[in-house]
Amino acid sequence: MNIDHDKIFRSKRNKQNFAFWTFRILSFGIAGILFWILGFIVMHGIKVISWDFITKMPEDGMTKGGIMPAIVGTLTLVAGSIIFAFPLGIMAGIYMNEYAREGFLKRFIQVMTNNLAGIPSIVFGLFGMSLFVNKLHFGDSILAGSLTLGILVLPIVIRTTEEALKAVDDSFRIGSLALGASKWQTTSRVILPSAFPNIITGLILSIGRVSGETAPILFTCAAYFLPKLPHSIMDQVMALPYHLYVIATSGTNITESRPIAYGTALVLIAIVLIMNILANILRRYFGKKVKTN
Repeated sequence: MNIDHDKIFRSKRNKQNFAFWTFRILSFGIAGILFWILGFIVMHGIKVISWDFITKMPEDGMTKGGIMPAIVGTLTLVAGSIIFAFPLGIMAGIYMNEYAREGFLKRFIQVMTNNLAGIPSIVFGLFGMSLFVNKLHFGDSILAGSLTLGILVLPIVIRTTEEALKAVDDSFRIGSLALGASKWQTTSRVILPSAFPNIITGLILSIGRVSGETAPILFTCAAYFLPKLPHSIMDQVMALPYHLYVIATSGTNITESRPIAYGTALVLIAIVLIMNILANILRRYFGKKVKTN
């Protein structure tokens, strides 16, 4: 039986080229959609961007003035949620990967963590309102909003930490233990520093998720119109996502405030971009540090 190897080779090459071009077209299509959205927002939002817009208080039912309280509120909520979720999520991820025994309980916790990551954010908002606002009597405050957002992104931090720790070669663990180090010394001084650059991926994803959430802060901390800066974590606060939602859908004068909505969206995107760039710089720094050591 004669086999035409050239024909088989050409068939495989054509299938491979078809698959590669399909992926290229899809990738360029996704990138094109992204740039189209960004271009649309930039084109409409850049007209209102000014120093006064960024630094002044809102006026006349948010149809004039700036968005300074919303910027400060967003940064405060992001910082508060990360301070809560990042250490707790890392410790939970370390326990799940390094200490928890394989079995039903571990698998059950992992399934529940994955399910928690898929719960709609409005459910977290209702939970935060019930627990932090009403039960613990925090009221509508930065503290209640930060804790709610922290719980929202906690599954992301846990899962990225687990995957980062799994990526560390077992030879590091074996070598450290063979030299007489304890389990905790091995984890804290060998495994965690090696995995930390990838753990920061969870920080990047968390920042992006927290920055744009509206439903959780709607029930726990966001104010419709508050032309002043917060003085403590027990104060209400304005936030860019909720501010954008209000002026785009139910403001006092939607037509007049629409340019402000585009400007607010552009500022929110810029803040998320800057925070992601800083997190990536931090990731590269620790990555180089690990390679050097």
